[in-house]
Amino acid sequence: MARETGILADSAIASLFEQGRLLSEGPLDDDQIQPASLDLRLGARAFRVRASFMPGPGHLVADKLDRLKLHVIDLSEGAVLETGCVYIVPLMESLDLPPSMSASANPKSSTGRLDIFTRVITDRAQEFDKIPAGYRGPLYLEISPRTFPIIVRRGSRLSQIRFRIGHALLTETEVLELHRTETLVASDTPNVSGAGIALSIDLKGTGPDGLIGYRGKHHTAVVDVDRKGAHGIYDFWEPLYSRGADELILDPDEFYILVSREAVHVPPLFAAEMTPFDPLVGEFRVHYAGFFDPGFGHAQAGGTGSRAVLEVRSHEVPFILEHSQIVGRLVYEHMMERPKGLYGLGVGSNYQAQGLKLSKHFRG
Repeated sequence: MARETGILADSAIASLFEQGRLLSEGPLDDDQIQPASLDLRLGARAFRVRASFMPGPGHLVADKLDRLKLHVIDLSEGAVLETGCVYIVPLMESLDLPPSMSASANPKSSTGRLDIFTRVITDRAQEFDKIPAGYRGPLYLEISPRTFPIIVRRGSRLSQIRFRIGHALLTETEVLELHRTETLVASDTPNVSGAGIALSIDLKGTGPDGLIGYRGKHHTAVVDVDRKGAHGIYDFWEPLYSRGADELILDPDEFYILVSREAVHVPPLFAAEMTPFDPLVGEFRVHYAGFFDPGFGHAQAGGTGSRAVLEVRSHEVPFILEHSQIVGRLVYEHMMERPKGLYGLGVGSNYQAQGLKLSKHFRG
C-alpha cells in the first residue's frame, strides 16, 4: 500500500507528465524516468556567464542572464564547454508542481565522475538544487567543468530530479532498525549519527597491483558526455596504487576517484543520498553526485557487493586520507511506493555491482 508521504516512484513521475505537472519541449527518452528520479535534459542554448549567481526572491533567471551573459552557444549540433567557465543552460523540462510537492536535484553519477559541477536553478531561487513546493516555471542548469572540457548537446543529461511529498527522511532510530533487517552498509558496527550512516574509504586497493583510485589529468582532450566507452582511461586518468601505505595525500585542486570500503544496499522501498560534505571528517569534499536509487546493491537486482564510488577534492591544503577513515554519510528516505523498475533491472543502470569504477565514458 502506498504511503501518503515520501519520494515519488517511476510510475508516479510518469503520471506527472500525464497531468501536466511536468512539461517538456519534446517526447521523453525511453530511459529518462529512473526508479526514483527523472533525468533532466539540456535545451538548445548555453549562456556563458561571468559568474555563478542566485536569482533571489522576486527575480527571474532570464533577467539575470540578460545582464550577466558573455555570449550564447548553440547546442543543437554539440559544443565544447571549457574548464573553469560557468554556463547556464535552460532545460527542456519545466514544472507546475502541486502545493504539496517539492523536489530536489543532483548531478547524475556519470556527471560527478567527470568532475562536472552542476546545480539546478529556479526562478526566485534562494537555494541551488532545491525546488519549493508548488513551484511553477522553467528549470535551468548551471554547468562548470572542473577537470575535463566536455562536449554537450541539446538533450544531454547531466542532472536528475527527485519529487517528494511531505517528510520522507528516516530518523536515526529508523536507520538503525532498517540496517538491522536489511544491512544498509557492510559493517557489523555501523556508525549512525544525525540520521546518516557512515561510509569509509578503501585505500588497501584491489587486484595484485593494489589499485586504489584515479587522479584526473590536466590539459586533456574533450569528453563527449553522450558517448559510452569512447575514451581511453590513460588519456584522462593517472592510476593510483596503495604500495602498502594504506593512506593517500590529497593535493589541493586535484580530482580523485576512490571507492568506499563498505558495500552499500538501498532496499526497494527506500531511496538514499550521500551528504556532499561533512566538515567533521576533514577539509575535503566527497561525492557530489549523491542519489542512490531503490535497488542499488540489492541482491535480487544483481547488486551484491556494490560499492559507493567517491568523487573527492581537497580544500585549500593537502590532506591525508587513511584507510577506513569515515568520508561521508548516507541518508535514507521512504518511497511512497515500490518502483516498477529497480536500479540494475532494465532501466539503463551503469553502476550496479560496481567496485572502483570510472564513468561509463571510458574503456579499458
